[in-house]
Order: sequence, then C-alpha cells, then structure tokens
Amino acid sequence: MATTRTAHTVWAGDLMEGSGNTTLDSSGLANFDVTWKARAEAAEGKTSPEELIAAAHSACFSMAFSHALAQAGHAPEEVNTKADVTFQPGTGITGSHLTVRAQVPGISEEDFQRLAEEAKTGCPVSAALTGIKITLDATLAA
Repeated sequence: MATTRTAHTVWAGDLMEGSGNTTLDSSGLANFDVTWKARAEAAEGKTSPEELIAAAHSACFSMAFSHALAQAGHAPEEVNTKADVTFQPGTGITGSHLTVRAQVPGISEEDFQRLAEEAKTGCPVSAALTGIKITLDATLAA
C-alpha cells in the first residue's frame, strides 16, 4: 500500500531577510524554523532544507542497510549513519556523503562493504537524489 507523508512551510518576507516555519504534518512531531542564513551560513538554532534531506537520507540508508544485512543472514546490532548534505549558494545541493558505522556479528568485511554499497544505491532517498553525487564511508565496528 502506498503512503503519503506531508509537511508544510509558511514563509514570510523575501529570501535573504525573511523566515519560515516547517511543520511535519503527518507525524505532528515537530516544527522547525528556517531561514536563508541557516541555509547558507550558520544554523543558529534554525534548520534548512539540506538538514532535513540529510535526516531523511541517514534514516533511509540505515533502514535499507539493516534490511539488506538481515536478508543476507547478518542481522545488525546497530547501524549508525550520518549524512552530510552540501549546499552551494548559486549552485544548489551538490552532494550527500554517508558515513556509517555498524556492528554486525559474523559478517566479512567484503560482504559488509558490498551490502553497504547496494543499500546506498537501493535506498529510496538515494534514488530521489540521483541528480547529486552520493558517497559512502562504511566502517564495520569490532
């Protein structure tokens, strides 16, 4: 069954001096203040579209990788993923770098790396981000 998730943003003012508020409507979990300064300079307690994309990408990759590992017979104890999404003013979003450290008993380094790469390309958020470069550093924790 298909699902649709909804968020909305209300923006007031022009791009450089204005501000907005993004609400996660489907879950009702949070409201986030957004500004151009938070996007192009320092966050200062506000968020940006890129930070929200980074959150989505790290969550999606962790889920896809966890599933791939379990399907291969290596259920992970923990998958910890960070996504760094880069924004260049005047150009846009230029990349997403995934850094994952996972505890996976009994898996070889080769299988771990192969499954991490497969999860990187198979994650639905990665698929949505095909217009940018996606890189991955995967570490198998001891």
